[in-house]
Amino acid sequence: MRDKPKRRGSRSGSQRRGGSAKRKGRGRASHLDASSDFYELRLYVAGQTSRSLAAIANLKWICEEHLRGQYRIEVIDLMEHPQLARGDQIVALPTLVRKLPPPIRKLVGDLSDTERALVGLDLRPARGATS
Repeated sequence: MRDKPKRRGSRSGSQRRGGSAKRKGRGRASHLDASSDFYELRLYVAGQTSRSLAAIANLKWICEEHLRGQYRIEVIDLMEHPQLARGDQIVALPTLVRKLPPPIRKLVGDLSDTERALVGLDLRPARGATS
């Protein structure tokens, strides 16, 4: 009986199950690493606008779905505390700043594009990126 030909670029069984190949070239490769990190997130908004409320709701949903309790969210309303924008160099609203884990990352918008938000938070690799 003939063996099935291996597909180009396919991994052996031990590599698929988490063998040594998984540890090679390790970086912040996937959302699976998120469980070991604590995420400190700061969301800058401007009052109770529809975009601000959408950003808050979307961020809470993303965190519950992908970070499972390994996060802290701080919402800063720049209508009440405009001086706080200078510290994180905020120029557009709403803006999410990931303080931890390093490096600091910023995302502008209401986070309605979940895939873009996950890539921006480094919870999922960008499409077409190799790890």
